[in-house]
Amino acid sequence: MSLWLNKSVLITGGLGMLGSTIATKLVKLGANVTVLDALLPGHGGNKFNVNDVLDHIEIVIGDIRDKELVETVVDNKDIIFNLAAQVNYTESVKNPYLDLDINCNGHLNILEACRKSTVKPLVIFSSSRMVYGKTKEILIDESHETNPLMPYAIHKLTGEKYHLMYWKDFGVPCMIVRIANPYGPRQQMEHSGYGILNWFIKLAMSNNEIQIFGTGEQMRDYVYVEDICNAMIKLAEKDNHYGNIFNLGSGEGTSFKEMVNTIVDVVGRGSIQYVDWPQNYSNVETGDYISNIEKLKSYIDWFPDFNLRTGIAKTFEYYVQYKKNYW
Repeated sequence: MSLWLNKSVLITGGLGMLGSTIATKLVKLGANVTVLDALLPGHGGNKFNVNDVLDHIEIVIGDIRDKELVETVVDNKDIIFNLAAQVNYTESVKNPYLDLDINCNGHLNILEACRKSTVKPLVIFSSSRMVYGKTKEILIDESHETNPLMPYAIHKLTGEKYHLMYWKDFGVPCMIVRIANPYGPRQQMEHSGYGILNWFIKLAMSNNEIQIFGTGEQMRDYVYVEDICNAMIKLAEKDNHYGNIFNLGSGEGTSFKEMVNTIVDVVGRGSIQYVDWPQNYSNVETGDYISNIEKLKSYIDWFPDFNLRTGIAKTFEYYVQYKKNYW
């Protein structure tokens, strides 16, 4: 607790799944937490996510594209978890300008405010495994080439480069995590754009059909929200590896069909149908992916605590209890 006691922390996108989980954990560790979230419709922010710590955090409803507001909330912060984003990669194809505005211009505002701040805060930026594009092997480490396939991934990679430049040129300390496929409690359930695994849990709970493209053999790395947030908090406690990029996943591969079968088995409802791949889907399909997390493990004392079945069960239990706040 002494590491976090009275630390001034800002979490952008702090009412989403990751931000609210980090906020809840840091309050218990004694930090002074400010949450910034635009609450854009369909973008994942939900005040209920911080219901347990509502009286212990400051909530600022605002957008990272608002320069003056950003300068105000960034000033005098010790640590920033920079999580705000447009994360629906399908939507980024439909509306690339919005994705550019939030995921590039918005983060430039954050970094410029850090540069001007009285105290230069440590910034931990949440990127995505999508920056790698089509993978050349299954187990991917940070040295794999980056060749993003869609505006969302392109802008995430650009965001990474902004953060690294501000560390190199202006001394704004930063670290970057490339998150695999996140899932868990507190994720929005209005549509499928923020996490396919959570969306499939909703379909199963509603006893609906879940479609699997092709044979369902494609491999993915699904990482539970608690594991993500524990790793990010541990990274923030270190001060000797600024400018580093880390893969953040479970380090385990799961086929798509195994993931869906596990959901149906845990929930006890839902059905499965195998369908053909959509037309032109190969343009954005990255191929099999498993995060090599050895670099992250070598820097911090961390290992994923939740296997897929346990994580799915905990997520299902959460939405059974709090369904009315997310459906």
